[in-house]
Amino acid sequence: MLAGVLDALLLQSGYNAALVGIGAGLLGAAAGASGTFLFLRKRALVSDAVAHATLPGIGLAFIVMALLGGDGRNLIGLLAGSAISAFAGLLIVEWIARRTRLSEDVAIGAVLSVFFGFGIVLLTVIQTMSRGKQAGLEGFLLGATAGMLFQDAVVIAIGGAICVTLVILLRRPMTLVAFDPDYAAASGRDVRLIDLAMMMLVLTVTVIGLKLVGLILIVALLIIPPVAARFWTERTDRVVLAAGVIGGVSGYVGAALSAAAPGIPTGPIIVLVCFAVFVASLLFAPGRGVLAAIIRHQRFQIRVHRRQGLLALAHGEPIYDPLTIAVLRRARMIRKDRVATDLGRAQAAKTLRDEKRWEIARQVYTDEAISGRYDGLTPIEAVLTRDEIADLDRRIGGPAMVAGA
Repeated sequence: MLAGVLDALLLQSGYNAALVGIGAGLLGAAAGASGTFLFLRKRALVSDAVAHATLPGIGLAFIVMALLGGDGRNLIGLLAGSAISAFAGLLIVEWIARRTRLSEDVAIGAVLSVFFGFGIVLLTVIQTMSRGKQAGLEGFLLGATAGMLFQDAVVIAIGGAICVTLVILLRRPMTLVAFDPDYAAASGRDVRLIDLAMMMLVLTVTVIGLKLVGLILIVALLIIPPVAARFWTERTDRVVLAAGVIGGVSGYVGAALSAAAPGIPTGPIIVLVCFAVFVASLLFAPGRGVLAAIIRHQRFQIRVHRRQGLLALAHGEPIYDPLTIAVLRRARMIRKDRVATDLGRAQAAKTLRDEKRWEIARQVYTDEAISGRYDGLTPIEAVLTRDEIADLDRRIGGPAMVAGA
């Protein structure tokens, strides 16, 4: 199994498997990057409506091609039908949200359920038809590459590459609209047109991903990579890049795992790989991850106990809290008998003097940016200059202490 996965990752599992892997990688990159703008625009559910609205188009396209005597499973025809159907669903959602008092989420729910239900009815009707080669059509629900032809893989690869290129070209106006549509409109941008371009990009990704991932799971590929990328960076351009990388890697690795184990469907594996990256980001991202939050909380607690312990030493009060004792002993500020060391007495004196410094600073400096930063933990040297601290010491009286001592 491991050797098979390695061969698939190195594109050694056959030409068609290699093409599927490359197509899945490009599709994942396009889905992650384009889904970022929906995520930032807070319209993630639109992708769900677009995906489910493709099903009636698939069914109608199959019926039309079969009645005309062709192969009802022709991928180009099915994708064209799904695109038309999805675009109709997108227009209905926009019309309901703009022209009625109903909210966008209500419109999405209505379009999603009605279109998907209509599509299921059409699939049931198709199963009773005697022509058109309807076998395998249900693969568009969850994705299937087992019966994928060479030209099908080429369509997915080319479509994914086109979507990646469009994301690169349109990233600046879409970013502006995602964050501040009012400013975008005031600066002369056509917000509705940019919104429509954003939706069409998502529609394109959804349509070309139907054969590979399926209309139910393509939503995950549009949303999970941007959410995972958001844990790693605060900058929009980096979120778009990271989401594209996460989606591309997930698509490529998922396709490789599916190629190594033919009995495992490709779409669910791609989504599971993507979810694994999300979980890793949630836990281990340095800025916003769970582990980083736990570490920050622990460090905050240590700072609080250190300050409370030093103030107790400065006032000659006994210390009973076991954690405070442990913090001060670890910093070699008290001995085992809880008597302060020379370092502990010096730090206690500085902590007490900093308290007096901040008390004077709140009276002298009316600027909230300075006086408002006192929380008992922020070092005064991080807010005021050495001259300002020296001035506070003169106001307090007594020997001045060197800042940073």
